[in-house]
Amino acid sequence: MVTRYLTLFALSALALTACNEAPAPKPEMSAPIVQGNQLRFPAGHPQLALLTLSTAEPAHSVAIDLPAKLVWNEERTQRIYPPFAGRVMSIKADVGQAVVPGTLLALLASPDFGQAQSETAKAHVDMQLTQKALHRQRELFEAGIVARKDLEQSEADALRAQAETLRAEARTRLYGSGTGVNQQLALSAGIRGRVVERNVNPGQELRPEQSGPGVPALFVVTDPTSLWLQIDAREADAGIVQPGARFDLSVPALPAQTFEGRVVAASDFIDPQTRTIKIRGLVVNTDRRLKAEMLASARFERNFGSDSVMVPASAVLLRGSKHQVFVQTRPGEFEPREVELNYEGSNVIILSSGLKAGEQVVSENTLLLARMLSMASQATQAPTQRPAAGNEAKAAQK
Repeated sequence: MVTRYLTLFALSALALTACNEAPAPKPEMSAPIVQGNQLRFPAGHPQLALLTLSTAEPAHSVAIDLPAKLVWNEERTQRIYPPFAGRVMSIKADVGQAVVPGTLLALLASPDFGQAQSETAKAHVDMQLTQKALHRQRELFEAGIVARKDLEQSEADALRAQAETLRAEARTRLYGSGTGVNQQLALSAGIRGRVVERNVNPGQELRPEQSGPGVPALFVVTDPTSLWLQIDAREADAGIVQPGARFDLSVPALPAQTFEGRVVAASDFIDPQTRTIKIRGLVVNTDRRLKAEMLASARFERNFGSDSVMVPASAVLLRGSKHQVFVQTRPGEFEPREVELNYEGSNVIILSSGLKAGEQVVSENTLLLARMLSMASQATQAPTQRPAAGNEAKAAQK
């Protein structure tokens, strides 16, 4: 019986020992090595699965989208401010109303304008008086009673009075009343279009100093069938946004619809706040689907030479002042190569030299590959540097 128990105990101990044995260690994967200017990975290296490759493609042209905003065409827009102080008596036009030159928008009671009307009436009286005086002087001169200088003085007085009358009439006629004194100031449209903004209420007191930058106009009249497009272009895009360039306009509020426009003006300086170049485009809006203050995107086409290639923006690294890409020469072998940029976009980069169409470059985890190349290069140089360091130590001991 004892022998049987000892046998069972020995078998149990052997089973426990077998269960506690550590698994056999897996063979270590060889590290990538540097040969010449290339980084070589052994076949099946796990890091290769992290590297995404992209093929360099010929870059005949590329679409460039620039942020933009629609605004009123200032060449077809009139902003109306009060020329005299006064109180709003009645409003004759509202937002959305079509107007033509001379359409009455609002009527003001203005003592200041009444004074201008009074000056016009006085100028008429003075002119009539000087004309009568001139007529008498001519009769007396012909009779030989007065001298010529008296006649000439009367003629000069009559001309001055006539000039003052014309000036006063032009001033009052500009604001809707050429004759009479009624103190009623008319605010009228000066162009054909539509009232797109109204910032005046009945009984409101107005002052002429309530005008200028930052102050809303009483009325804004514009032609909405023609709009301006304010485009913000980067420095690299300055060559394609010159006056006359055509573009396609897309608006998020109007999906699947495209509008055409052209550049009419480009600034010669860079905005110090946004670091962009201000571009003005013109868009025809005959059906009035586009509205001012809409955010939009202007798409330009830029053409390149036959030797230019296109790669993803993530494939290009900046090393100091040089740009480089990692090219796969053979499966698992990569080499860094300097390239020259022709155009740098947010998603793609156009290269003018250093790479040919059809070559494959690393487009994902490029920084990881650059780090691995640096570490492999340091590991290769370390064995040759350590003996030199030991020799220096021995020399120091001697």
